[in-house]
Amino acid sequence: MSLPRHAAAVATSISALLFNAALKAAEPVQDAGWYKKNATLIFEDSFDREETGNGLKAIGNGWESATADRVPQIKQADLDQGILKVASATKEAGHGAHIHHDAGFQDGAVSLRFKLPGLNPDERLQVGFVDRECKTVHAGHLGYAFITAKPGSIMLKDSKTGSMSLEVKNRSEEGRKATGKVPDDIVALLKTKEFSFSWASDTEWHDLLLAVDKDVLRVSVDGKSIGELKSEGFAHPVKRWLSFGFLSTAWIDDVRIWKVR
Repeated sequence: MSLPRHAAAVATSISALLFNAALKAAEPVQDAGWYKKNATLIFEDSFDREETGNGLKAIGNGWESATADRVPQIKQADLDQGILKVASATKEAGHGAHIHHDAGFQDGAVSLRFKLPGLNPDERLQVGFVDRECKTVHAGHLGYAFITAKPGSIMLKDSKTGSMSLEVKNRSEEGRKATGKVPDDIVALLKTKEFSFSWASDTEWHDLLLAVDKDVLRVSVDGKSIGELKSEGFAHPVKRWLSFGFLSTAWIDDVRIWKVR
């Protein structure tokens, strides 16, 4: 006996949903192993050398410390036994330490080891991507993960179409001047451009994977997915720089940049 037309349509829809769910379940998890197998390694550094002073290029291997020349008398980046140890002179420089390296991909990932060593109460590591050639956003800021020690959390943020968008910044400033506050629609927009996930911070070493897949930014720690955020700014066509930002102290090792396209 044949099904009524509407029942057949429902059955077909259910079958399609089940088929798509099966396909999704069969997709490989995009962890570090997935990138090793399916992506191209375009850069790696284990920091097994000594730095040469305190200047812009003192870290070597193509890294630039953008805030180093603000306080040339203070060592902010120290290569110690194969570890990049950063102690940001945030107060003296008027800006947190910012270290970057060429990347150059649309979709891809960065993997690294990190440690928030517990030397300061405000330890936070910022990892993300920059394109200084993008003229619609302040300083080329595209998107980041902010790993904070206390309280333990990881926040994903679309900076390009959020807080670093020149249009958003201008409208925010105009609102403050006119009414003393940011316009309600901008406040609502910014709430959609970031999301925080709880993370049990400690002072041990951890493996981080920060991956861009079209308009989705995903973060994993020690092979476990922490969360993801979907926002159009992440789909920016060129992530020219891998960027690290520091409030105080953080240690980094074994950095790898993977390109899918």
